[in-house]
Amino acid sequence: MEGKKVIITGVPGVGKTTVVNEALKKIKEEGVEYKSINFGTFMFEVAKNDNIVQDRDQMRTLDRAVQKRLQQRAAQAISQIPGNVLIDTHASVKTPKGYLPGLPEWVLREIMPDCIVLVETDDDQILMRRITDETRSRDKEGSRSIAEHQQFNRSIAAAYSMLTGCTVKIVINADFLLERAAEDMAAVLR
Repeated sequence: MEGKKVIITGVPGVGKTTVVNEALKKIKEEGVEYKSINFGTFMFEVAKNDNIVQDRDQMRTLDRAVQKRLQQRAAQAISQIPGNVLIDTHASVKTPKGYLPGLPEWVLREIMPDCIVLVETDDDQILMRRITDETRSRDKEGSRSIAEHQQFNRSIAAAYSMLTGCTVKIVINADFLLERAAEDMAAVLR
């Protein structure tokens, strides 16, 4: 049986990794397994194997055409992985010049996901999580900016769905309701 390809996205601080890890535990107990891949890390490994870069920081300095080629090669490799695959990435990337698609057309056409999951919660909750998380260094922005980014992710996810025919699921990771979010995510993965 061919596996599912599920893309998981969410703005920084939404708790995406926590929700995914809890959902994977739930479905593993049921005998459902996924290979979990971080798209950026996977792309870096492709570049490193080709001797294009030595460390991850160099990825940002690559020529746009080289980055596009690496994205496409990483997506091609991911599409060939057998079984269920969970791809952790960004629906969009906020830059000083505006938003960039996290899943450009050349990536989506290779992966052809079954579903794109947007992990969301209240912008104020995300802001508080960012402020109190001392393990990460994140850009400073207010709740309005976070709300705008989440809304843009919804819009661009709809465009991704139109291009691929996949579904889009929103999973809410509200404070103190992790169990519910993990169950909603697990339902998509089953």
